[in-house]
Amino acid sequence: MQIRNLFQKDLFRPINGVVKADQLDGESVWQELDEYVVTKELDQHLRGFFSAYLNAIDNPKSSEITGKVGVWVSGFFGSGKSHFIKILSYLLENREVATNGSTKKAVEFFDGKIVDASLYGDMKRAVHSDTDVILFNIDSKADSTKNRDAILSVFLKVFNDLLGYSGDHPVIADMERYLESKGKLDTFYAAYKEVSGSNWLDERDAYHFKQDELTAALSKSLEQSIEASTKWLENAEQNFTLNIDNFVKWVKEYLEKQGPKHRIIFLVDEIGQYIGDDTHLMLSLQTITERLGTECEGRAWVVVTSQEDIDAVIGEVKASKANDFSKIQGRFKTRLSLSSSNTDEVIQARLLDKTPDAKTALAKTYGAKGDILKHQLSFSNTGMTFKNFKDEEDFIANYPFAPYQFQLVQKVFETIRKAGATGLHLSRGERSMLDAFQLAGKQIADGNVGSLVPFYLFYPSIESFLDTAVKRTIDQAGDNTSLQEFDINLLRTLFLIRYVDEMKGNIDNLVTLCVDEIDADRLALKKNIEESLQRLENQTLISHNGDNFFFLTNEERDISREIKGMKWNAGEDTKFLGELIFDDVLKGQKKHRFEKNKKDFPFNRLCDSHAVGIQNQGDLTISVISPLGDEYEYFSEAKCIGQSTADGGQVIIKLKDDLTLGKEIRTFIQTQKFISRKNDGTLPATTQRILQERASENRDRRVRLTELLEKMLLEAEFFCAGQTITPKGANGDAIARDALDYLIENSFGKLSYLTHLVPDPQREIKATLAANDISAQTLQLQGGEGNPKAVDEVRKFINLSTDQHHEVVVDELVKKYARRPYGWPENETLLILARMIVLGEVSLVTDSTVMPLERIGDTLVSPRKLPGVKIIRRRTVDSGLLQAARKLGQDVFSKMGPDGEDELYTFLREKLMSWQHDLNGYKHLADGGEYPGKNHIDDALILINKLLSEHDSYDFIERFNSSKAALLDLSDNFHDLHHFYTIQKPTWDGLRRAIGEFEPNRKELEKDVAAADALRQIGEILKAASPYKLISNAEKLIQTVRNVNGQVLDNRRQHAIGKIDAHIEAVKDKIEGSGVSGDVSHTCLSPLQNAKKQIENETSIAQIFMTQNEASDLMYEAFERLDAEIATIEAKKKGDDKPIPTPAKIKKVVKPSQMVNHFLETEEEVDEFVEKLRRTLKDAISNNQRIQIQ
Repeated sequence: MQIRNLFQKDLFRPINGVVKADQLDGESVWQELDEYVVTKELDQHLRGFFSAYLNAIDNPKSSEITGKVGVWVSGFFGSGKSHFIKILSYLLENREVATNGSTKKAVEFFDGKIVDASLYGDMKRAVHSDTDVILFNIDSKADSTKNRDAILSVFLKVFNDLLGYSGDHPVIADMERYLESKGKLDTFYAAYKEVSGSNWLDERDAYHFKQDELTAALSKSLEQSIEASTKWLENAEQNFTLNIDNFVKWVKEYLEKQGPKHRIIFLVDEIGQYIGDDTHLMLSLQTITERLGTECEGRAWVVVTSQEDIDAVIGEVKASKANDFSKIQGRFKTRLSLSSSNTDEVIQARLLDKTPDAKTALAKTYGAKGDILKHQLSFSNTGMTFKNFKDEEDFIANYPFAPYQFQLVQKVFETIRKAGATGLHLSRGERSMLDAFQLAGKQIADGNVGSLVPFYLFYPSIESFLDTAVKRTIDQAGDNTSLQEFDINLLRTLFLIRYVDEMKGNIDNLVTLCVDEIDADRLALKKNIEESLQRLENQTLISHNGDNFFFLTNEERDISREIKGMKWNAGEDTKFLGELIFDDVLKGQKKHRFEKNKKDFPFNRLCDSHAVGIQNQGDLTISVISPLGDEYEYFSEAKCIGQSTADGGQVIIKLKDDLTLGKEIRTFIQTQKFISRKNDGTLPATTQRILQERASENRDRRVRLTELLEKMLLEAEFFCAGQTITPKGANGDAIARDALDYLIENSFGKLSYLTHLVPDPQREIKATLAANDISAQTLQLQGGEGNPKAVDEVRKFINLSTDQHHEVVVDELVKKYARRPYGWPENETLLILARMIVLGEVSLVTDSTVMPLERIGDTLVSPRKLPGVKIIRRRTVDSGLLQAARKLGQDVFSKMGPDGEDELYTFLREKLMSWQHDLNGYKHLADGGEYPGKNHIDDALILINKLLSEHDSYDFIERFNSSKAALLDLSDNFHDLHHFYTIQKPTWDGLRRAIGEFEPNRKELEKDVAAADALRQIGEILKAASPYKLISNAEKLIQTVRNVNGQVLDNRRQHAIGKIDAHIEAVKDKIEGSGVSGDVSHTCLSPLQNAKKQIENETSIAQIFMTQNEASDLMYEAFERLDAEIATIEAKKKGDDKPIPTPAKIKKVVKPSQMVNHFLETEEEVDEFVEKLRRTLKDAISNNQRIQIQ
């Protein structure tokens, strides 16, 4: 089943992720109301609001209530507050919504959403009041200028819009209000139409350009002179007074005109963000709300929303202003605080609700793979517990998403916004979360059940909100040809969790985040991720600290702010000095090219005995002794000479003392620390400018230090390989290289073994192997061009290693001859090896197989392949052994191998490896003890492994021939095993299932001769060491037992049902005429009827007997209940309200078979047993016990 077909509602239907106050088309409103989820939290908030609102309706003259008309709805980004007040607007307006021919009142959508009938009744009563609702986002309604009266201006604007007056021009609205109060507004409309030929409402926003028409229409409608109208218009704006008193007066006049029960509600979205830290705006809102409440006697309400997290909205305000902000909230008596805690509930209801068929399919999937999921979705080293699927119900509710994603996506949205990687418009709660989950779900909609949403699919949901620098980094990575598609997805994953402290970017966590199906191979995915991380790190897109990987941007913002006042540490100066010398002066080189043989020698770098950068395994070292070192005074000429002989020889550079060096370096470090501490991105512009200037000064200081050290290197003392030397060069880099040349020439004693170097060694390697000319190579060695002394050195080493049974790896061989005392270029060593291969002295082995000559060239010129290639000394197999091996191979594998030694060796190994692969698969099954052939498989693998362990073709063919008998047995056994595990296994599985099915009834089945014989034969097959020829009878044997089993079960079942039917009839007889109620009757009969149904479906004879016995207990329990009910009825008939107590009889179970420990063989034993049984039964009756015989 495809993912898109799992859901009750279309996954691709339009859903508004972030609610907008002005989105009021019918289809959108219908969807909002229809899909609005009333969580437990929202149920409480609706209850709180309508309680306060109805209180004002029911007590219109109460002065205490009239002041409680402010409602403050707070909550973090995306917590649903905007949606909440929009839903309130629909309800309070008693809005009627129509779509696709259907019509509904807003409150009717909540029938079923609200569980409490009382609350739903309150809502219906509240919304039937005559109410004007004004819903608006204050930021979108406000002018660009924000003065003290900004909030009042917006309130007046939306109020004027409601009345049909000009919202944008309060002066014109004031004129219209006056005209309407005089009953002249329609007259004015007509007069304006007459004088201008246009409608007033169409042109009033351009009244400055229509002054003649306006004054003419005013004069005509008010019957006054043109002069008077013109004077009014000229002075209108100057004479107009905008204050809270006027606004409240106009609202009150409007309400009185509409009637005593009419109300008006202002619902203002994002008031907190608009107010910010402006105290005047805070006070303005407070005053408007208070005055509307007192003057309008509770008939004008103000509902606003604000971010609960003040710092996130207005930045780090001063404490006094934060207190002012809390004061204004105190003026709103009804305060509702929303959270995003129910995000998953909303998404499950609106997006992930499944069809019945989907639930069935998902339940089956979870039943089969629930344990796999727990492993697939595990995290390590997290700062919180990320949820996994709790059970089947949780899996069905959340699939194809994992529970942790609800937590983590919320964390991502919040932390990315706080880190400044995106704008404040990114919601944290269910509305944008809903968008994110819908978008991620759409991307795998065509996948089948079993697919999971990897975390990187959430990236597109925030992409449009990202800061340009962040988005550009990821977009450019997508265009990088060095990266693969998976690399970009991993990069997106690392960005998403970059600022989430609770989710560490270690490889195990990244594997979990990237799992895209239940059966995903975590090991393969882990390897893929490791390779991808390497590629991303190579492109400087990510970094890592220990095991954790991090996303980096082009404008990296993570400058430390935690080290304010950090003191300078001794040792930092030495580290920085080493960076200046080796990275700036010596150009950052870590290898030295020895021009005489074109070899690059890596060298270690030390400064005052401290390593600079990552140290390598090379033999060369440059060690700088500086006046900053603690032991500078102790490095005399003699000590420097002695130190230069350490580790086979190194270059010692002793700098002259310079007083300015230490001072400049320490100043640089302190300045850099200061900048790092202060520049946190929140500083005023002046402070930032100062920091930029200091940074510029430090750049200049670094240039000066580099120039100073260049000069000091030219004047320094040099010591090398036990000698004082004077290297030549025009700059520090040149003089250091000359010293390294001296060191190489005087410490690599066998460098001269290479007397002839070729211009292009790699090309020569391929040409030598391609020609495969033994005589040509022999001539070269004899003539000296083949470097015979070097070849002999390598030959001796290989022979010695082979004789001592030491493995020789090509990569290790190259490294050996690159070090002291050789110093040979890597490719020259490989060329020597190629010549030895052509001469037939050695062979190369990879993956336990001798490498064909045509592959060797490409391998030797690919350094990454060399660690996996081994060198073996070659011996030649004679033709007799070769032909014997070919014949034996034909007998074993039914196919004749090729003629040549290498070709036959490769052929036989491939055949054996193929069998090894198959046998390992069979072994996995046989080791569990449920499948045959374990011993044969183990013996076969032992033999094959021994043969494959021989990497030399000579040893291999020799052992192959010597194992002839074992190989022929192996061939027979393998074909039996192969036939079983590829053909007969399903039949074997059927036998095992059958024996499990029949086992509970085995004793009964063995009473039948045919069934007993069939069971015996099945057991023999399953226990046989080599059952392969016996399996053909399996189906017939299974059917024989199954027929008998069915007949025995039918007989036992009918007998038990007869017993229970008798019990049911006994209870019915007691009920008849007793006068007990139908409920009591049902309670007494239902357990017995259920027991009967259970037996009808039971397949175990033992369980049938057990249920039959339990039915007897149920009958007696029914009798006890009926006795009690009958007693109560009798008592009521006699006028006694209290039932006549009936002593409860204790059940006594008597098992006669347990009264004797042996067979009864005499009359005396029978009499004794009967007497014992009689006494037991009578004692029970005398003790008021009821007896059950078992």
